[in-house]
Amino acid sequence: MPHPVSPVSVPASAPITLTWACLSNFDRSNAFTARLTLRNRSAYPIAPGWSICFNTCRKAIPGSVGGGYAIDHVNGDLFRLSAPGAAAWPAGVTLTVDYQAQFWAISVTDAPLGFYIVAADGAVADLGDPAIAPFTTPQQRHRGVADQAPALDAAGRYRDNASLVTLPAAQVGRLTPTPVAASFGAQRATLSRHTSIVFSDGLRGEAALLRAILDALPASPAPASVVRIVLDIDIDIEHAAVAPQEAYRLDIALDAIGIRGGGAHGVFNGIQSLRQLLDGASVPTGQVQDAPRFAYRGMMLDVARHFASVATVLRLLDCMALYKLNRFHFHLTDDEGWRFFVPALPELTEVGARRGVAPDGAPCLPPSFGSGADVAASAGTGFYSAAELIAIVRYAHALHIEVIPEFNVPGHARAAIVAMRARHDRLRAGGDIEGAERYLLDDGADASVYESVQLWHDNVVCIALPSAERFFDTVVAALVALFEAAGVPLRTVHTGGDEVPAGAWAGSPLCQALMRQRGWTTLAQLRGDFAARCHAILARHGITYGGWEESALEHALVDGHSRSLPARRFAGAGFQVYAWNNAWGWGQEDVAYRLANAGYQVVLANAANLYFDLAYAKDGEEPGYYWAGFVDTRDAFTFCPLDAGASAGSTPMGGAVAATTLAAMAPLDAGGRTRIAGLQGQLWGENANSRQRIEYLAAPRLIALAERAWAPDPGWSSIDVPAERTRAVASAWNEFANRLGQRVLPRLDATLAFGYRLPPPGVRIERTGGQCSVAANVALPGLALHYTVDGSVPNVASARYDGALALAPGAAAILTIASFDTGGRASRLVTIDLKAAADEQA
Repeated sequence: MPHPVSPVSVPASAPITLTWACLSNFDRSNAFTARLTLRNRSAYPIAPGWSICFNTCRKAIPGSVGGGYAIDHVNGDLFRLSAPGAAAWPAGVTLTVDYQAQFWAISVTDAPLGFYIVAADGAVADLGDPAIAPFTTPQQRHRGVADQAPALDAAGRYRDNASLVTLPAAQVGRLTPTPVAASFGAQRATLSRHTSIVFSDGLRGEAALLRAILDALPASPAPASVVRIVLDIDIDIEHAAVAPQEAYRLDIALDAIGIRGGGAHGVFNGIQSLRQLLDGASVPTGQVQDAPRFAYRGMMLDVARHFASVATVLRLLDCMALYKLNRFHFHLTDDEGWRFFVPALPELTEVGARRGVAPDGAPCLPPSFGSGADVAASAGTGFYSAAELIAIVRYAHALHIEVIPEFNVPGHARAAIVAMRARHDRLRAGGDIEGAERYLLDDGADASVYESVQLWHDNVVCIALPSAERFFDTVVAALVALFEAAGVPLRTVHTGGDEVPAGAWAGSPLCQALMRQRGWTTLAQLRGDFAARCHAILARHGITYGGWEESALEHALVDGHSRSLPARRFAGAGFQVYAWNNAWGWGQEDVAYRLANAGYQVVLANAANLYFDLAYAKDGEEPGYYWAGFVDTRDAFTFCPLDAGASAGSTPMGGAVAATTLAAMAPLDAGGRTRIAGLQGQLWGENANSRQRIEYLAAPRLIALAERAWAPDPGWSSIDVPAERTRAVASAWNEFANRLGQRVLPRLDATLAFGYRLPPPGVRIERTGGQCSVAANVALPGLALHYTVDGSVPNVASARYDGALALAPGAAAILTIASFDTGGRASRLVTIDLKAAADEQA
C-alpha cells in the first residue's frame, strides 16, 4: 500500500498560484467585492495552521469574508488570511476566498500584492503577486454609481486625442521651458569637439559641462567656432528680478556663441538651452533672453516607501537639470523606511532601513506595498551611506539643484519609533537605563487609539518626551555634518508634519501630564509647542523650517463649523510651507493662498495637478492612486499657480467643480502673490518600486511642471470669457503636446534614455456596410505608432501607422498597436479583435 503523505509546513518552492479579481464595486455603498483564488499546486499537502499575508490599500470589512476564512488587519497595509480550524490544505486543491473591502477597486494598484505564506511552525516563503483579472465591466471600472469620470479605453483615448492637430515643425517651440524671448534665423552655426570655450572666473564647472557636451559631437570640417561664457550681474532681462542669478542671454552667430548669465546658475541655464537647440552638430543663429517666473521649481522623490538606488536618483537629477528645475526635495523617511545613516543612532538604518520577515528574528519593519517577506531582496530595504548621500548632494549642487532633505515628525514616523524602541530594548537589557531612554520616541503607557491614512496604529512620536526633541536635534546635526562634508550649504530641512491622525496623544499619560503642567487645553497647543522647539533647533543652525501645510494650520470653529486656519505664530521668515491637499470639492482648495496671505512663504504642491504618483488616467492597467483625481501631463501644464480656480479640473469622482466652491476661494492679495515661492511636483513612493516605475511616473509630467514654473505667465486667468479661455488653453496645450512628441522626448531619448511614460494609442473602429476601418491617434503628436494585424507584438520594424486602415468584409484580424520612442521602447500594447469589434458595432 502507498504510504500517506504527511503534511509539510511550507513546500520548499512555495508553489501556490494566486489570482485576484474585483467582482463588483456596485454591491454595497463605498465598498467592493473581490475574489482571491489560491491553488496548492505542489505534490504535498500544507499542514493546518498556515496563514497568508499580503499588502493592500483596501481594508477588508470584518464579517464579509466567506467560506470559513478570516482576514485580519495586522498593521499598516499588512493583512493576514487564515482558515481557522481547517484541516491540511491538500495538494492540487484550490481555495476560493470572497470578501468585501472598503472603497473600490478599479485598477491594478487597488489589488493586493506581496503575498507570503507563514506556516504553523513559523516557516516563511514568498509567493509573489497574484495574476490580476482585467477590469472590463462597468461594475469593475467605476467607483459605484456616483463615479462620473469616464474610463479611458482605446476608444476613450481616441476621443480625448481627437482635438489635437499635428503642427509643422516651424510652429513648434524649440526650447522647453518656453523662454521670455527667442528669435532664430535661417542660418546655422556649426559646433564640434574642436570648438573652443572661453570662460570667466567662477565658471569652471559650467565650462566642464559644456566641454562634455561638445566632446560628444563629431569632428567637423567647418571652421572651428568659439563659445564664450561670462558672468553679467547687470543682465537686463524682463522678469529677471525674481531670480537674477538664473537669468541668461544666449547669442548665436555663425562664428561665435555667447552665453551671459546673472550668475553661474544663469550660465548653466544658457548651456542647457544651447544643448536643446543642437540638431546633430549645428544650432540655429539667433538670440534667447530668459529668466524664470518662479524662483522655486522643485521635484520631490519619496524613497522611504521603496528605496531608490543612487544611480536612479542621479538620473532624476539629470532630467530635472535639463528642464531648469532647481530644488530636489528628498523624502528620506516615513513609516515604512529610514534611508540615511545617522552615526549616533545606527539603529535607524539597522532596523528602520530593513523591511520583511527576518529569518533570525532580528528587528525590522514589516512588509509594505508588496515588498515581500525576503528582507534582502525587498525593494523596501536599503539606505544611503554617508558617502553616498554626500555624493548625491555634491552632484545636485554641480547641477545648481538645492537638496532639501526631509525626515518626518511627529506623524509618519513609525520607522524611527520602531528603531528607537529596538535601541531602548538593547541598552536596557545591558543595564543602561539612562542611555536606553535618551532617544526613545514612544510612550509605553500610551493607550491612544488612532489609525493613520496608511492604516498604522502606532506611527506618531510622543512629543511630550524630552527625548523626542533630543532625537530631532541629533538628526539635524547629522544632516548639517553631511552637508558640511559635501561642501554644500544646507538651507532648508523639511520636517513633514502632515497627517497626524485624530486620537494621537489623547491616551498618552506623558502628553496629558505635560498639558496639565503647561495649562494647555487642546492637543493643538501641545503640537504647536513641539513645532516651535523644532523650529528653534533649525534656526540655531541658520536653516529654514520646511513643512507640509498642516505644520502651519490650526483648527478653529467658524460659524459653528471646524475650519483649518493659518496659525499666526510661525508666519514670516524661516518657515516654508508646502500646500498639497487641494482636491476639488474637499474644502481646502484655497489653503495655499490663505497661508500666503497670512504671511507664509508657500510652495505649491497641489495634489490635483502636481501629485505624480497619481494615475495618469482612469484605466485599469494604469499604475497609481487617484484619491485626488487622475493627473495627466495636461493637468500639470494647465495649472494656473496664482489663480487655481481658472484651471479647475474636476472633482476626484469626475464631477464638475461647483461654482460656489470657486466663488468661496480666497484670492491671493498683493502680498500673498509675492510669497508664492514656486511649484513642486510630488512623486510618492508607494507604487514606485523600481527605476522604471519612477521614471514612468515622473515624466513627461515633470516637463510640464517645468514649463509652468519657468515660462512666463500665459495669461489664461486674465481671460474673463470662459469659452475664450478654454480655446486659449487648448491651443497652448496642442503646441506643448506637439513639442513633447516632436522635440522634447526625442531629445530626452538621446540625452538620458529616460524611461518616461509613452501614452498608449487611442483607437476608433467603424463599420460602414461590409467594411471595417480603423483610425488611431496619440496624445503627443509626433510619436510613432507601429502595429501588426496578426496578433504578434509590434516593434519599430512593424508597419507604421500613417492613416486609416481598411479591412475587407469579414476579415479576421487582431490589431496590436503601440506608440514608440526613438530608441524602440514601446508603450503599453493595445490589442483589439477587429472583426469582433466591428460585429459588435453592427
